Amino acid sequence: MSGVCGWLGAGRRRAGMGTPAGAPSMRLLRMARELHRFDGAPLQTLLADGGALAVAAHAGSAHLHSRDGLLVALWGRPQLAGAGGDVATAVAQRWQERGLEVCAALSGPFALCLLDSVNGQALLAVDRAGCHALQYQCRDGDLLFASSLNALQAHPQARRELDPQSLYNYLYFHTVPGPATVHQDCRRLLPGEYLHFRRGAARRGRYWQIDYDEAAARPFAPQRDELIGLLEAAVRRAAGAHAVGAFLGGGTDSSTLAAMLGRVGGAPARTYSIGFDVPGYDEPDYARLAARHVGSVHHEHRVTADEVVAAVPRLAAVFDQPFGDAAAVPAFYCAQMARADGVHRLLGGDGGAELFGGNERYARQAVLARYERLPAVLRQALLEPLLFRLLTGERPALLRKARRYIEQAVLTMPARLESHNLLQGYGPGRVLERDFLAEVDAGAPLGQLAEAYSQSHGLSQINRLLALDLRFTLADNDLPKVNKACELAGVEVGYPLLDDALVAFAARLAPRHKLDGVRLRPFFKQALRGVLPGTALRKRKHGFGLPVGHWLRRHAGLQALAYDSLSDLKARRIVRADFIDTLLGRHLPRHPGHHGTMVWVLMMLEQWFGQRETAVHPPEEAHDELEIRQG
Repeated sequence: MSGVCGWLGAGRRRAGMGTPAGAPSMRLLRMARELHRFDGAPLQTLLADGGALAVAAHAGSAHLHSRDGLLVALWGRPQLAGAGGDVATAVAQRWQERGLEVCAALSGPFALCLLDSVNGQALLAVDRAGCHALQYQCRDGDLLFASSLNALQAHPQARRELDPQSLYNYLYFHTVPGPATVHQDCRRLLPGEYLHFRRGAARRGRYWQIDYDEAAARPFAPQRDELIGLLEAAVRRAAGAHAVGAFLGGGTDSSTLAAMLGRVGGAPARTYSIGFDVPGYDEPDYARLAARHVGSVHHEHRVTADEVVAAVPRLAAVFDQPFGDAAAVPAFYCAQMARADGVHRLLGGDGGAELFGGNERYARQAVLARYERLPAVLRQALLEPLLFRLLTGERPALLRKARRYIEQAVLTMPARLESHNLLQGYGPGRVLERDFLAEVDAGAPLGQLAEAYSQSHGLSQINRLLALDLRFTLADNDLPKVNKACELAGVEVGYPLLDDALVAFAARLAPRHKLDGVRLRPFFKQALRGVLPGTALRKRKHGFGLPVGHWLRRHAGLQALAYDSLSDLKARRIVRADFIDTLLGRHLPRHPGHHGTMVWVLMMLEQWFGQRETAVHPPEEAHDELEIRQG
């Protein structure tokens, strides 16, 4: 995946201050090295008085412009109407003519960095779905930025202190949700956001947000034809001229991409899937059936526990902040298999569920919402007293189930979504050291969810859930997971289902076309009937889930890695030692599938700490072959 980095003003001499060690070109080299450390993408750089930019990307994903102190770098595959083949120059011209309006004119996946060193201005922006990342830090009137926190931290002026609240948020979400990062005073742009920096002051804004239209449903046939056309166009744009393949799990989204890739490519698509030798996790039959139906050339690999052990430290190194989704492991091995097959770019189906209504929890929330529609007197005067006060002791299974249903249904949204949150279930006070807990706001994660959910007030519940998942599930978790896994494997990745035109189309769909009672994405499935096999349309969303709990109980190597990591974590005074002992000695043996997730989350936290502490940056005086262009 590579990326972009640079600064405006950092390193200039000020009155009463010395110049930081190292020439600007060496500081830029230190940052840029972090961008291509894993995939070896070519580096290109620009330098001007008080500003610097570097892009690491393969052909077609790096766009640079430099003239009269105006530097522009775009990473990704952006489109700009009328740009021709030189989108960076077109962006520079649009900036000079219309200023910040240039952000809204861009489409496609991108990270934009524009430096106007003459006027002391900078503009940063990321695409509407957040396919590409940008972090920034303002220090003493200067601006540092990078798509990778590791690259940003390589600048000598970067602040490196960790943020306790972000570490807490990681334990809650298993990722660090934006706009915060794991480092203090370092922020990440959210999807559709920009940062305008001018003479030492930064202003953050939103140039785009999804606009749901909940008007009456339009006729099916023209909508179906429009969707098919948009899918083909999106896959064609995402594929480009690279040797391209697609992830294939056998579900609706990945099967759709495989089918469309075969259509637009004029040859059978190359598809790749992962399995496990563990019942309940191994689903190669779905992928094979989908591959046979769409006529793709299919490849499979079964991930072993030994491969998981080998991948853990490598993944901890490529992620620039703690990341606890174990599905990164199979995503990496799938991308590595594609790379060995000569594929340089993979297409992923991420985003389809969050646009068209494909997650199982949407149906569950629809069922729970029915309780709210019962008369208040029936709920409060009869059902709740009966189940919570009168029926005590041993209760029949049906009554226990009814009580659990009401316990969740009475929670307000979005707190209801977190009723199974691991950290909340254990209790933060039982998990975390008292001194660490005193430094953080334990209610902040839920507050962050509630604030985002309130922004979609007035919409149907399904669209409110989709908007929330686009932000937290997709941009904070799923996209970083696949991006980093592919970067480690040396493969680019594209997300056709997040094409801007498809996102706009999905926003115009009537709510009942995304969730009809408890039927998930009814419109999408009906529109693709005939294109996809019935197994793909019926398959429940699963992804490349990893049998962590199973292997933690049965594989000595993974056990040793996890137990050693959690033992080392005790010394950091974040997680209580007695909780770790209870987790490993009592909880994990009783329910490995459930508690194995927390073991993995804590192991990856310690692995990330270890990688951070052993990382060695080259000295300022180091030499390397790097083209430095003066703007």
